[in-house]
Amino acid sequence: MLNMNLNKIFKDFPRKFWIVVAVSFIDHVGGTMLFPFFSLYITEKFQVGMTEAGAILGLFSISGLFGQMIGGALTDKFGRRKLIIAGLVFSALSTLSLGLVNNFNLLIPLAIFIGLLSDMAGPAHNAMIGDILPESKRQEGFGIMRVVGNLAWIIGPTIGGFVAAKISYLALFITDAIISCFVALLFFLLIAETKPELKPDQKPESFLTTFKGYSQVLKNSAFMAFLAAGMVMGVVYQQMYNSLSVYLRDNHGIDTSGYGFLLTASAIVVILFQFTVTRLIKKKPPFKMMAFGTLFYMLGFSMFGFVDQYWLFVLAIVVITVGEMIIVPTQQTLAVNFAPEEMRGRYMGVFGITWSIPSTIGPSAAGLILDNLNPNLLWYLGGILCAFSALSFYMLHLRLGSQERFQPRPEEPDSVEA
Repeated sequence: MLNMNLNKIFKDFPRKFWIVVAVSFIDHVGGTMLFPFFSLYITEKFQVGMTEAGAILGLFSISGLFGQMIGGALTDKFGRRKLIIAGLVFSALSTLSLGLVNNFNLLIPLAIFIGLLSDMAGPAHNAMIGDILPESKRQEGFGIMRVVGNLAWIIGPTIGGFVAAKISYLALFITDAIISCFVALLFFLLIAETKPELKPDQKPESFLTTFKGYSQVLKNSAFMAFLAAGMVMGVVYQQMYNSLSVYLRDNHGIDTSGYGFLLTASAIVVILFQFTVTRLIKKKPPFKMMAFGTLFYMLGFSMFGFVDQYWLFVLAIVVITVGEMIIVPTQQTLAVNFAPEEMRGRYMGVFGITWSIPSTIGPSAAGLILDNLNPNLLWYLGGILCAFSALSFYMLHLRLGSQERFQPRPEEPDSVEA
């Protein structure tokens, strides 16, 4: 039965999509080999604390925000494939530079420069999925990409931990750089450009005009309201990957292995149930689903402030993950559907702020609460912010839910040709 379902899912999507999925999986494995250990690398090699390491990570995030904006315009001007390949090659070079640098002060300009250029390809990835899949398939397509990403989170850190412990951190950086170059080669050989051709009545934009197009994105008040609601929710969601580990260690005596199991449990839930959840919700109003999923965030994150047994922490993570399985593919699909075809890259560039801004302000805001106030207050406030975000998404449903582009799409034929 499982084989039949997987075979049907495979046939439902074009070959080009599955090539992107496979190549992205390899890239994700390389990234997850390195990312979980980067803070450890900084603190150990340069003998600094988490405050300094957090500042470096914040520089990556804020400069990455500008990188995505630049990349969004370049994606619409020059195409998706070129940006992705260039981003992968630069990622390889920047990874090596981070592994070879021996002066902490050099990490500051490196973080700004690398964050700016490494994230330029981000909008191109989402735009390419939007190009390849029809509207009725996008939500499931982004769900599949999430399964692949979570599978990489199980495999990558295991390999990365072994390489870092048995060989060296430098070997970890070299391995990630080699993987990035290999993925760039695969993109070059296997994936053609997906940028839609200009319509007969359209003229090519100048480079300056392409960047000026961001003013149209920022004037789209409904899209900006959608992003604002996402950022409020994102500040809370970020706590799962930074402050939660510190909170559990300092307030409940749960060590890193206990925290690691929570993340593994989340990834396993996604791998097992994402396909089912996405198919259950794909015919539902998307903004209403965003509100519904955010209520799971509200319940799950609030639980951390009220419970004190490990199995209840696991339950809280499972509740959050259910919300995540609803929210993430729906949010990405809505962002693509907001965008006119010829501005898809720029919309995806601006959409990146729903991750960049929360990842910049979330850890420091949480640190202030954990260090100076009742630690449980972090989770009470998180629940309140998620409730506000859920209400905002529901208000968007009332305002925009009847518009055709935000209506659930009818089924496409079982097989979609590339």
